[in-house]
Amino acid sequence: MGLLSSDKEKSGDSSPVAEDQVAEGFVSENADQLQRHLANRQIQLIAIGGSIGTALFVSIGGGLYNGGAASLLIAYTIQSCVLAMVNNCVAEMSTAYPVSGGFIRLAGKWVDDALGFMVGWNFFFYEALLIPFEISAFTLVLSFWSEDVTKPGAIAGIIVGIIICYALINILAVGAYGEAEFWLSGGKVILIFSLFCFTFITMVGGNPQHDAYGFRNWKHGGAFREYIDTGDLGRFQGFLAALTSALFTVVGPEYISMVAAEAVRPRVYIKAAFKMVYLRFGIFFIGGALAVGIVCNSRAPQLTDVVENGSGNGSAAASPYVIAMENLGIGVFPHIVNALMLTSIFSAGNTYTYCAVRNLYGLALEGRAPKFLRKCTRSGVPIYSFCIVMIFPMLSFVAVSSSSSVAITWFASLVTAGGLIDYFVMCVTYIFFYRACKAQGLDRNELPYTGRFQPYCAWIAAIWLFVVTCYYGYTCYLPWNVSNFFSNYTMQLFIPPLFIIWKLVKRTRTVRPHEADLVWERPLIDAYEESFLTPPAGFWREIVELVGVGRRDEGHNSRRKSSVVAPPNTKF
Repeated sequence: MGLLSSDKEKSGDSSPVAEDQVAEGFVSENADQLQRHLANRQIQLIAIGGSIGTALFVSIGGGLYNGGAASLLIAYTIQSCVLAMVNNCVAEMSTAYPVSGGFIRLAGKWVDDALGFMVGWNFFFYEALLIPFEISAFTLVLSFWSEDVTKPGAIAGIIVGIIICYALINILAVGAYGEAEFWLSGGKVILIFSLFCFTFITMVGGNPQHDAYGFRNWKHGGAFREYIDTGDLGRFQGFLAALTSALFTVVGPEYISMVAAEAVRPRVYIKAAFKMVYLRFGIFFIGGALAVGIVCNSRAPQLTDVVENGSGNGSAAASPYVIAMENLGIGVFPHIVNALMLTSIFSAGNTYTYCAVRNLYGLALEGRAPKFLRKCTRSGVPIYSFCIVMIFPMLSFVAVSSSSSVAITWFASLVTAGGLIDYFVMCVTYIFFYRACKAQGLDRNELPYTGRFQPYCAWIAAIWLFVVTCYYGYTCYLPWNVSNFFSNYTMQLFIPPLFIIWKLVKRTRTVRPHEADLVWERPLIDAYEESFLTPPAGFWREIVELVGVGRRDEGHNSRRKSSVVAPPNTKF
């Protein structure tokens, strides 16, 4: 479809246009086949809870045990601040350029096509290989109520059901994914605030034992624990262990960047979603680290059994919150926590499926994956990319064998460094984008979102992420352990060579600041945004309208039609 005019008009030809050459149509939503159907409320809930998995409720206990309450809080605060800097970078780029493939295509466009190839496949395997891990975790959490679900037949049935659900949600239009994530993420938000309320009420004495324990668990060495060594060195290593927990729990900006290409009014809704990320870091991650350190002693016998012996690991029984509930004699709440954890796990796997599909499609658009993967259904779903991604959930069937369930956990740990590599690339991309804006005289203040304290945020975050990506698996040297080494450093060893291989094969070169394409798809997005006839709806307005109150007949996304001039004999 033409955008606003024909080639005749552009060339200045004023010859009359036949009536049958003019038709009305909407300005194109995208330069490709994806469609914009994600509403404001859906995007906001994806931003708030779309990337929160079991780590914030269960795995965080390992960081508490190894580091102590204060080390855990400091570590989560630092990592949240670093990811806020990353968010500050990617928000500015993705709001102005809400393209398919998100930050991956931005890296290839403004830095080096080889970098786009490297980070694209890194992100794909990172997302795709976590799908079977989340499915396996789902079956494990179900075992909190009955050990019968761990039997091979029951596990196979559960896995088949989850795969079918993921397939149905992601084969439909993107609005189905958005609606599913809206309700699933809502469950996460309820769970988090319920645990915060539990923490506050019980710490001031509102528990069956009437024990106002306050910050008791911070005393007697509970704030800073020794790990591996003793003394100050041991306490520093305890902090590093807590920081390792934070590295793989605090996530988020990448998912908003990926959904930007399918968001209605991306300049408004995606901007609001990125702003919400700062609030989420402050409340959920930092607040969660504080709450865990308050309710659970870092040397509680149950937590020690979980970390040292793997007892109940992966289920609600391993959660520091559930351990605290059991110690206080609270019997019903653990079951509620487990039920809500199931929604969290299902949501995480659903998000991984969506992002893997869209990422593979973005790679195909730039020629970094086979062209046939560009094919989309009429509802805008990359059908062949979807088929490829749905192969990966089948790996979860190895959990049918109890011995193989260990293998899938180790397999998933191979790709955990992929997230750190993604964040590092986002910072590098922003640095190149910032240089290009300077060289070409583009005023960043005219962009929909302008990151503050730039490029210093990008540089600080990039340096930090490079260092922690190299250090976090250092325990494999104490003593040397081959299995732990490859578990922690597989991505660092095998992903960078992809950059070198693509650079040599395609003979790519680094994009110079004055050569960077800062126009790209911006005119199309500008025209799309200007075509709306009604003002954008706020989050709470959409929530109220969801229950039928004050709903507009014409909706909030009515758009004006534009005249499109087509060559003679064109059939509309």
